[in-house]
Amino acid sequence: MNLPNITVVAGLTGCGKTTWISQQLQKTTTTDNIIYFSPGAGKVPIDQTRIAAEFPQVKVFSDGEEMAFYNQLITANIAYIEIGFYLELTAIPQILKNIPYQTVAILPPHLKDSEYHNWAKTIIPGADIDTNIFPKQLWRAPSSSQVIDEDSLNEFWYEITHGAYGQINRVKGIFDVADGRSIYGDFVEGVPATDFLELDLPRHLEGRPQRFSGIEVWGQNLDEFAIRQTLENCYLSDAALRQYQEQVKQILLEENIE
Repeated sequence: MNLPNITVVAGLTGCGKTTWISQQLQKTTTTDNIIYFSPGAGKVPIDQTRIAAEFPQVKVFSDGEEMAFYNQLITANIAYIEIGFYLELTAIPQILKNIPYQTVAILPPHLKDSEYHNWAKTIIPGADIDTNIFPKQLWRAPSSSQVIDEDSLNEFWYEITHGAYGQINRVKGIFDVADGRSIYGDFVEGVPATDFLELDLPRHLEGRPQRFSGIEVWGQNLDEFAIRQTLENCYLSDAALRQYQEQVKQILLEENIE
């Protein structure tokens, strides 16, 4: 088997693991055979969906596809494995068996001693998050086929990032909004807020989208019921969705005519 250049990336939540991998992928060419695997996300593969949208040339693997990923290593040139904060570093040898790999940890600049320092060959400075906060709850919810009104999403996002549902350390999600776009939101406590990012996916304006959307929240004293209920209240009914889609199609048609 031809061994690919395998990089395993780990680090604390919100430090910028996926962002760093994206920066490396931007430096590669479309002729490179690249694969990406991020185990442990379950039914809410937010990072995998983001990578697949931004880099369609990359083969992306999720939970349950470990064997397919391993088989692809035979022909791959480059492989990235992203280890979420919820996985033990000891999980990697079980995945790669005896295949050699290099280790990279994305960590806040002020952190000087951790298990990642002992594990990683290369330390990359990431976002300067507060390492004194220890979130205890992880809540995830897929929302595939649901479409959300963007004004309602902005209001919900403001509420959740300002403590309305508990102490939030990290929240990220992918949402289908009424004008047919798929957008990515990311919030880390102590890090400057960023706007929603539109993913490079086709605008969906016919019925309910058959693609992934969902949210992941990490924090303390989370009111999970209230988070779920508020999100569900933001989802559009079939009638409202059809109305929005017809309006957007008419606007796009008029723009093309002009």
